[in-house]
Amino acid sequence: MNTIVCYIFLFISSVIFAQIPTSLTKLSESNDSFDTYKGSIYNTLRYTNSSIIDEKSGKYDAKLRYNIFSDALEFKKGTQLFHVAKSPTTHARIDDEYFYYCEFKTRRGAKRSGYYVLVDLNEQYRIYKKYSLKIIEPRKNNSNINTETETPGNIIKLTKYYIEEGGAILELPMKKKELLYVLGDEMDKLKEYIKKEKIRLRKEEDLIRLVFRYNTIKNHNTNIPRSLLSSMSSSN
Repeated sequence: MNTIVCYIFLFISSVIFAQIPTSLTKLSESNDSFDTYKGSIYNTLRYTNSSIIDEKSGKYDAKLRYNIFSDALEFKKGTQLFHVAKSPTTHARIDDEYFYYCEFKTRRGAKRSGYYVLVDLNEQYRIYKKYSLKIIEPRKNNSNINTETETPGNIIKLTKYYIEEGGAILELPMKKKELLYVLGDEMDKLKEYIKKEKIRLRKEEDLIRLVFRYNTIKNHNTNIPRSLLSSMSSSN
């Protein structure tokens, strides 16, 4: 009986994997260059039960993890490493985060393609976050003439937030002074709102609330939505 159950499980597992079209997968190479560094190039070390959503063919189950260094959604089949083909029509859900491969541009036309995580959806604009890495290389230390030690490398995960409107994006600074400069045309009203509501910009939900408030102020008493990006200051 156990043998039959085992065969059924193997059959079901193979069917589930077979459901993912080969057109959505690409072979990857593992990267062990940073194994001795503190920190990780992955958003999470474990592979998580996830969903791949392809607008052309459907939804598929997979165990994924996001490689920040290579900007890839990775999964394994046996001992082989693959990643989801990068396409604007293919998305993925990992835990509670939705990863979209976007081909954005800055307002000056510079390309900013890659995986972005959608954090807020509005009829007029969207807010995304994007992960990146700060890599500090190992360095040798001479404590005395006869002894040499090495400070290990370090990997620090960074998170940046962007507002997107019509395919163009603008980074939202995390420092109050810098963000108020970006939203400068309504600075006084936003200062009052930040103080009254005790807004903490490094809290994702507070940042979303502040942008929503900015949008409300910009569109007060008008039936035609006003572009937020055109009103914002930027050096990009």
